[in-house]
Amino acid sequence: MRKEEEEAARGFRHRSVLLDAAVDYLINVPSGCYVDATFGRGGHSRLILSQLSDQGRLLGIDKDPEAILAAEHLALGDERFAWYHGSFAELSQALDSQHWPVVNGVLMDLGVSSPQLDDAARGFSFMRNGPLDMRMNPQQAPSAAQWLAEADEHDIADVIWRYGEERFSRRIARLIVAKRQEEAIETTRQLAELVAEAVPKKEKHKHPATRTFQAIRIFINRELEDLEIGLKSAVDRLAPGGRLVVISFHSLEDRLVKRFMRDLARGPQIPKGVPVTADQERSDYVLVGKASKANEQEIIENVRARSAVMRVLERRIN
Repeated sequence: MRKEEEEAARGFRHRSVLLDAAVDYLINVPSGCYVDATFGRGGHSRLILSQLSDQGRLLGIDKDPEAILAAEHLALGDERFAWYHGSFAELSQALDSQHWPVVNGVLMDLGVSSPQLDDAARGFSFMRNGPLDMRMNPQQAPSAAQWLAEADEHDIADVIWRYGEERFSRRIARLIVAKRQEEAIETTRQLAELVAEAVPKKEKHKHPATRTFQAIRIFINRELEDLEIGLKSAVDRLAPGGRLVVISFHSLEDRLVKRFMRDLARGPQIPKGVPVTADQERSDYVLVGKASKANEQEIIENVRARSAVMRVLERRIN
């Protein structure tokens, strides 16, 4: 049985959020070269390939070795598709490996995927007890458990505040350091129960460990740092008329994407009184449409879609 079939049988089928809308925005040259920078289980990639001509090409990128297994299988069945194992922060290297100087579009579907969340062995979710891992690429170190075992209290609190915006970050960090003196914190259940104990006020309809798990996952996988590098690499390699499509799932990601695209679309900020031509003031990039969100049906089919925000940037044709 293939890897994706095994995952589907175990309930790990991934439903790509904003699938049709993202691909509709992305593809404007069916014979062009495109990048699915977060391949996952290939939901977006398969739809992209269905809209490309025989001359079109698609490169899938992912950190996760299990995603790469699915990418290898897709490549065997479609010669237009190639894959690269790594972060989208390595986008330039990935494109160089294909000898593509520019591309017609880049898609980024950020965050953790449903198969990663739903598989207890990956340690991403407080809803399923498993080893406290959280690495998108388990071949890289450290795991969440290893980091929590060694980091000092200040650093733990800083990560939980910075990446989770958790107001009780200091209380949580203090209890983590105290508890690890008694026993190693090695499972998702241990951490979730510890955080629930540390948080004095509970938010309605939200598990108290939500923000802490998000923060540690983002930190362990360098998600925001990689995103900054990946966004810049993507726009640098866009062909005229090419588009960058980004789907975010939490405010920190979306804030970063929004500011990045907005600043590029504004163009150079020239001080008042400095004589410039119209061309010098004009940006090479333009925002396409407004931020999009999942529709009601998508949210019914996948509750995680409710927080999704999609933004699109295009490189002007001069």
